[in-house]
Amino acid sequence: MAAPTACPPTSAPPAPAGAAPQRRVVDAPTRMFHWLFALCFVGAYLTADGERWRALHVTLGYTLAGLLAFRVLYGLLGPRHAGLGLLLRKLGSAPAWLRTTGQALRQGRWQGIAWRQGQNLAMAAAVAALLLLVVPLTLSGYGTYDGWGDVLGGDWLEDVHEFFGNAFLAVVLGHVALIAGLSLLRRKNQAMPMITGCIDGAGPDLIQRNHAALAGLLLGAVLAFFAWQWQQSPQGLMPAQGSMQSSGDRHEDDDD
Repeated sequence: MAAPTACPPTSAPPAPAGAAPQRRVVDAPTRMFHWLFALCFVGAYLTADGERWRALHVTLGYTLAGLLAFRVLYGLLGPRHAGLGLLLRKLGSAPAWLRTTGQALRQGRWQGIAWRQGQNLAMAAAVAALLLLVVPLTLSGYGTYDGWGDVLGGDWLEDVHEFFGNAFLAVVLGHVALIAGLSLLRRKNQAMPMITGCIDGAGPDLIQRNHAALAGLLLGAVLAFFAWQWQQSPQGLMPAQGSMQSSGDRHEDDDD
C-alpha cells in the first residue's frame, strides 16, 4: 500500500479548463490509519476460525491495538483537525439534534429536520463505536490466546471475544451501508475523500499540511511488525498445509 496521495497545493497553477477544482479535507495519516485499520479487522475476522491462521489472526489483533494507540496519540498531540475533541463535539450535539428532530416530526415538518447533521452524527457515532470496541475486542482476544480462560474457568472469554467481533462487524457493515446510501443519494462517491483526501469544489484547503511522511512511517511500522512476527513464528504467519497436517499428526501421536 503506497502512502496516500495529496491534493494539488492551493498555490499550484490554475487547473486546466474543464477540470474541477479540489480542496484537501483529510490528511494522509488519517487515511492511512483508516485503511490499515479496516484491512486488519477484515483479515482478523476471516482468520478467526482454525488453528492454521492463528498466528496471523493474533498478529492482526495486535496491529489493531497498535493502530488504536496511534490514533489516540495523533488525536491528542496531532493537528487540530485530527483531534478527538472534534469527534466528541460532534457527538455532543446529538441530544439537541434529537430534540429538534422530535419536535419537527410531531409537528409534521419534515423540512425542519437537519438531515445533513443527522448523517454527520451517524458517521461520528460509527467511528467512535469502532474505536471503543477495539479495546474489549483485543483484550478478550489476548486473554483467549494467553489462556486467561483456563485460569478463570470455562470458555466464556472466547464467547466474549466472538461477541465483540460480531458487534464490530455489525458497526462496520452499518458504516459501509451509510456511505453507500449517501453516495447514491448525493450521486457522488462519499468514500473518495478517504482515498484521495480531497473533495471537489473551490475554496481553501481545510487541511493545510498533508503529513505524508508520518503516514509513511505508520505504514512502515506496521510492515516491520509483521516481518518481526513472521520471524518469531516457528512456521510463519501463513504455514503450509503440509506442515499443519504434520503438526496434527504429532498431536494425535501424543494423545495416543
